Amino acid sequence: MIPELTNHRLIVGATAIVLIMLVALVLYLRKRRKTTAGLRARFGSEYDRAVLTHGSESKAEAQLADRETRMENLNIRELSAADRERFTAEWHALQSRFVDHPKGSVTEADDLVSSVLQARGYPVANFEQRAADISVNHPRLVECYRSAHAVAVPLGRDEVSTEDLRTAMIEYRSLFDELVEVTTPGEIKAVA
Repeated sequence: MIPELTNHRLIVGATAIVLIMLVALVLYLRKRRKTTAGLRARFGSEYDRAVLTHGSESKAEAQLADRETRMENLNIRELSAADRERFTAEWHALQSRFVDHPKGSVTEADDLVSSVLQARGYPVANFEQRAADISVNHPRLVECYRSAHAVAVPLGRDEVSTEDLRTAMIEYRSLFDELVEVTTPGEIKAVA
């Protein structure tokens, strides 16, 4: 009788361990799905880009979480009213030059966006880091920024069409407008 009781306890104990492990796995997968869905909703196409770049969802999610942590440690601030007016006037001036000097205007737009980013507290030394930083607070515009920058950089070559330059100006304008607008603390432009 005692061996049967011991076997029964072993079976009950093993079953309990399997059930606990199964519940833990379900909870882990539910949390992972929620994290994945949250990051995918927050970062949009940047999430997909990170997965392609890093080769897996878990590596991409870790990298995106690192971006968020990095941004929490930076002192990103609103522009002063004077800076906002100055940058807006500079934008209007360079936009008016676009018809006669499209290549130069796109290069100026790239420089002006960098100046606005710097005035707001974003580090601007490296373009890829800048784009990664922007993706945290402006995820729906980071791909536009990358695309416009790709047009602005090779301007020494005649490979860029007038339509590409026009599109780059529109993309820069979208990012510029969002960077100079007044936001409430903690407001983040999530992907819609």
